[in-house]
Amino acid sequence: MEHVVIIGNGVSGITAARHIRKLSNKKITVISAETEYFFSRTALMYVYMGHMKFEHTQPYENDFWKKNRIDLLKAYVQQIDTSNKQLRLDNGNFLAYDQLIIATGSQSNKFGWPGQDLKAVQGLYSYQDLESMEKYSATTQRAVIVGGGLIGVEMAEMFLSRGIAVTFLVREDRFWGGVLPKQEGELVARHIRQHGVDLRFNTELQEILSDKNGRVKAIVTKEGEEIGCQFVGLTAGVSPNIQFLKGGEIQINRGVLVNEFLATNIENIYAIGDCAEFCEHPTGRKNIEQVWYTGRMMGETVAQTVCGNKTAYQPGVWFNSAKFFDIEYQTYGWVHNELKENETDFYWEHEDGKKCLHLVYDKTTKQLLGMNTFGIRMRHEVCEKWIKEGRKMDEVMTYLKDANFDPEFYKQYEDEIVKQYNQENGTSVSVKKRDWKRIFSS
Repeated sequence: MEHVVIIGNGVSGITAARHIRKLSNKKITVISAETEYFFSRTALMYVYMGHMKFEHTQPYENDFWKKNRIDLLKAYVQQIDTSNKQLRLDNGNFLAYDQLIIATGSQSNKFGWPGQDLKAVQGLYSYQDLESMEKYSATTQRAVIVGGGLIGVEMAEMFLSRGIAVTFLVREDRFWGGVLPKQEGELVARHIRQHGVDLRFNTELQEILSDKNGRVKAIVTKEGEEIGCQFVGLTAGVSPNIQFLKGGEIQINRGVLVNEFLATNIENIYAIGDCAEFCEHPTGRKNIEQVWYTGRMMGETVAQTVCGNKTAYQPGVWFNSAKFFDIEYQTYGWVHNELKENETDFYWEHEDGKKCLHLVYDKTTKQLLGMNTFGIRMRHEVCEKWIKEGRKMDEVMTYLKDANFDPEFYKQYEDEIVKQYNQENGTSVSVKKRDWKRIFSS
């Protein structure tokens, strides 16, 4: 019986295993050194905050794996012997495979800061990171978080839930400056500060200082300021977790290099999820996609190929979502931090400073290219269809209510938004009665 081995039990690897089982009777083994069972990584913060227990983050009962004949092996892969098609494990054993899927995820970035390996200095990615945060929180009065992004906001919210003061260092002049336009960056920054975070822009970490026990006692900025703290969160992004592949036969760059079928340069070896890097992305997006839903889609796609139905990865319109404390964020298509030469935009912000809609469209054709929403939940299928089909701005504004996710329970702002759009563009768009299913039959 053909043996498929999957390294990594995150959403990518487990999705691949589940779909391979649906499609075949192949022997499946999933290897992970992190946890015995698959869990929802995005829920780790809620375990820390007391909203759920760790077992609640596991989508499947423990006997699910046996029932579906998916073998789980808790071990660390030290080396892949591609010539003999076997893995060398940290316990000294070897495991043979016929087809191999690498789904080892990410690790928190470190940039060589002095003191970055001290106790209570870490990122937030793995279950072990959660355990470490728990271990040190009782003796932490102030935490310093380095790097403005989604994980940093999560960590800040976690610490504040325990009454721990937070200083947040951001190298750029605005929050998440490499991703968000200026307007959204300012909105998020205001909201973070309203929650009591000491948020500092244009500030970089120079050094992390140790106490006599090897634990952080302070950080020093590049300006020479010393900030006392008992914990440092390194949240300046993540990188593919592929150290064990260095020097081997599998081609790597920042991640494991794959083609549009998620195949590596070695026959019958694939890579998916955060650790995969496209030689050339099938749709022109970034070559590394470290997002939950793309990892799931890669798992489904590679399962088809492994089971004999060669399938290219086609993720469709870019999408991401997150939460900045209690403000929900969604993005569809492309809203870059700076407008491209062919782009113009429309930005509306509610007077409370906690809700906004940002639409980017082509200057010439007026076709919608991307949209950001903060504090307003939109229908994914509607927004995706508008962008995919190149709907023009006047039509989008006319039927803006089509995209309202739940108007029965949430206040609507379409009339206010369209009024501003008309004023700025000299148009006379009228908002039509909401009928979001209409666009799927047109």
